[in-house]
Amino acid sequence: MSRRKWFQMLVITVVTACLLVFSGMASAQGNSDNAFERVKEVQERHTAKLMAQKGVVGTAAGLTEDDRPAVLVLLEQTGVAQIPGELDGVPVRALVTGKIEALGSSKALPSKGKASQKIDPTDWFERPVPIGVSTGNATSYSAGTIGCRVSHGGSVYALSNNHVYALENTASIGDKVVQPGLYDTGGKYDPQNDIGTLTAFVPIEFSTSANNTVDAAIAASTTDLLGNSTPADGYGMPTSSTTTATVGMAVQKYGRTTSLTRGTVTAINAIINIGYSSGTARFTGQIIVQSRAPFIKAGDSGSLLVTDPGKSPVGLLFAGDSSGKFAIANNIDAVLSALGVNIDGE
Repeated sequence: MSRRKWFQMLVITVVTACLLVFSGMASAQGNSDNAFERVKEVQERHTAKLMAQKGVVGTAAGLTEDDRPAVLVLLEQTGVAQIPGELDGVPVRALVTGKIEALGSSKALPSKGKASQKIDPTDWFERPVPIGVSTGNATSYSAGTIGCRVSHGGSVYALSNNHVYALENTASIGDKVVQPGLYDTGGKYDPQNDIGTLTAFVPIEFSTSANNTVDAAIAASTTDLLGNSTPADGYGMPTSSTTTATVGMAVQKYGRTTSLTRGTVTAINAIINIGYSSGTARFTGQIIVQSRAPFIKAGDSGSLLVTDPGKSPVGLLFAGDSSGKFAIANNIDAVLSALGVNIDGE
């Protein structure tokens, strides 16, 4: 055999092997996607019965401890009886999360940022203010986080949660929105802190049979008052294009209380009861993020969840457990669609 012919055969062999590998990877990904679709079908079919049990706060599609697609059952505490090991052939994993609550009320807010922080997101910032810092309704002694700058028809808006800007449906359109929130100014209102006015919000239905999908609101602003990048110690400017959350995705956020934190999407399609000062509201289609260190604390509500790396928007954070290691986010595409806006990013 000539050297040239031998080389040609070698190239053909290598190319064929590569094609088989890529084909196998694509097939595995397809099988994984199909498996999660099956999990979601089973989860939704049994959620009502599962959540009727005392101590069950929600369900989701995630993984078993050995990484098999599974229905997750979220519990207030250990010892909840009658949680099956599987449903319709799909594994079930019980996960103790404790109660899940919206994280923006003044009742739960910590004190101002640590003195050791070089940048304190609770401080007043030069205009245009960065995203990821303290904000709130000027009529409320509270504070949350500016998620990002969004736009529509040439106008720009600050995006945050309903419970941050619209005060759980009780605020009035046209209310002034400030930076920082009044909790971080000792309750004192200063007109120089104004960055916009409440323009729209998605009402929250307070019921354990509701089908809320987003906790979101926007405040009309200007590019002179509102920027579209985090402070220098954050992830920077998010992209204008969004990404759908998937189990195992690495994510990050910058917020008023805990600044830059990183975590992992551990479940999708969460159906979960969220506690508010106005009552309990059931949310569907939510994203669950977990981390070893606290990922979200009170005051971080409204933070934008983005990929890590990549900075592509994934969700709008609004709730979590008492440890801060278990966070809940709305699907960002659902938020943008509900409010008719787009991410104003790079």
